[in-house]
Amino acid sequence: MRFEFYSEALDNVPKLSVDGTVDNSIHFSHWQGNTTPPEVKADTSTEIALNLVASPNRAVLTNGIELITNNHFDTDGTLSVWTVLNGERALPYRDLLIAAAEAGDFSEHSSDDGVRVSIAIQGADQASPNNDTGSPLARLIAGENVDDDARAYELVLPEVERLLTNIDDYESLWREGWESVAAAIESFERGESKVTEFADMKISLITLAPKLFDGAGFSPTRHAAPYTAISKFAKGELFLIAIPTSSGWFYRLDYPYYSWAETVVRPRVERRDLTAVLQLLNGKESHPGGSWKSDNREMTSAVKFLDNAGTLVASRLEPHEVAEVLTSSFLLAATSA
Repeated sequence: MRFEFYSEALDNVPKLSVDGTVDNSIHFSHWQGNTTPPEVKADTSTEIALNLVASPNRAVLTNGIELITNNHFDTDGTLSVWTVLNGERALPYRDLLIAAAEAGDFSEHSSDDGVRVSIAIQGADQASPNNDTGSPLARLIAGENVDDDARAYELVLPEVERLLTNIDDYESLWREGWESVAAAIESFERGESKVTEFADMKISLITLAPKLFDGAGFSPTRHAAPYTAISKFAKGELFLIAIPTSSGWFYRLDYPYYSWAETVVRPRVERRDLTAVLQLLNGKESHPGGSWKSDNREMTSAVKFLDNAGTLVASRLEPHEVAEVLTSSFLLAATSA
């Protein structure tokens, strides 16, 4: 087996498309539109890869093709490529590999070390729109920032097994990011951040503790919500995230982060028609400098309260008022159907 980062030169070459989906290839991917063989399908591409290398039908499933490709660099892509390259050698690391892939692609906390491995490989949460500094591990090896995905694979793939077996040796890469994740999890465990479930409507109201946004220049207007912690405690299929500020509440409405992918175990999440919700919220809102708007600039974001420049501003509505609009609107829609 050998890996080559995808380019147009591979268009007509037989290949295995691992994680990403490219044409004229056999897919082992959870991306929407994949044609992954049903017997190895799973929620992350890394788990698909593990199912493949453990399968007695591996040669048939791969049609004997030795070339592996991917069209982007991230944790799940790196670990799925590494798994197929290494075959059965990867199987003893199965739990950690899957946990790291879930942390990277779904912003989920399956294990502490899984989150740490992902941070070392790709940096902050996949959900963060500000995660633009490249791979910390690639940067460590190269001694400089690496903004080329193909080079990142060249640098990181030979280091993966050492990272998996000696995660503490890479503490400088993951410590800061891990401390942010741990602080958010502890905030929920102490009851400072809270989740209220509206189970019938599959809505989770998440009110975050103000101190999560203290210090280190962290700002809800510039950084993503702490999805790794939220996904550990919230059970709904739509997250109403409320962030307190001195002048009101920052709001964002998001789908669970796994919902961008094609999943097997995690439930498929349908995007909802939020037209009526937006009208009702804007009718109740008293802040003249902002409005409730659809927002899909991030992979699973749905609605935010924004100013004209598209920046989060503080709404004057209380969380229970916003939740009431959502639940009553969805209930009305359900009874009218």
